[in-house]
Amino acid sequence: MTSPVVRAMRPRQWIKNLLVLAAPLAAGELFDPSVAGPTALAFAAFCLMSSAVYLVNDCADVESDRVHPRKRFRPIAAGELTVRTALVVAGVLVAASLALALVAGWSLAAILAGYFLMQVGYALWFKHEPVLDITVVTVGFLLRAVAGGVAADLAISQWFLLVAGFGSLFIVAGKRYSELHTIGSEAGTRRSLVRYTDTYLRFVWSVAAAATVMSYSLWAFENSGTTEVPWHTISILPFVVGLLRYAVDIDAGRAAEPEDIVVADRLLQAIGVCWLAPLCLGVLGV
Repeated sequence: MTSPVVRAMRPRQWIKNLLVLAAPLAAGELFDPSVAGPTALAFAAFCLMSSAVYLVNDCADVESDRVHPRKRFRPIAAGELTVRTALVVAGVLVAASLALALVAGWSLAAILAGYFLMQVGYALWFKHEPVLDITVVTVGFLLRAVAGGVAADLAISQWFLLVAGFGSLFIVAGKRYSELHTIGSEAGTRRSLVRYTDTYLRFVWSVAAAATVMSYSLWAFENSGTTEVPWHTISILPFVVGLLRYAVDIDAGRAAEPEDIVVADRLLQAIGVCWLAPLCLGVLGV
């Protein structure tokens, strides 16, 4: 059986940190050894830092987690791991993450330090404030997407930032919408849910989805002229289909844990492959 410390670090959620590959992939430099190395460091550093954040968050939420239908089984809420031990482990992970980031450069270390401070603020206060809670989580996703480019010293386009930003907002608002439908606003597990309505959250994730599609399409059109076959433009269709498939899970209230959808939805994975294939051909200039 996996130890409580490892389970509290939530390695299953490290899949979110694959976002650090986004900027190098979009730039067509991911497989360049001088880029792949720093990108790998950024991924590892974010895995350590995100685990530290999960430990701090679970310590702050220990009482509310105990009344949550799923979170009550987390090691700290279940009493398998003490708050003191969790905070010590979190401190070690933060130090290891920053040390690893410094190998790639000060810029990556600064991003990780900012991410940690922001997430501590989220655990203690921001998560209880409507709009601020989804904003902070969205910025956390955006920092992951930017980190790979910063670590490898790559130029990041404005369209990439818009796609990453609005795409992150789409996922986060969908997560809150699913939480509202799964546990309700009066369960006492997340105070900000009391001030949200399903119509408001539907509005947010709908607007975010539209902005994501528009930004991605403009990026694709801008880059399609660089290859004989317009691979970037071709990738728009599976990108939109994938977004629509994910929206089905949001609308059904099943998107409270985005990583579970990515791991379990085989059709969504197939759509992802159909999107990545032309995208990679486009960025590689085939």
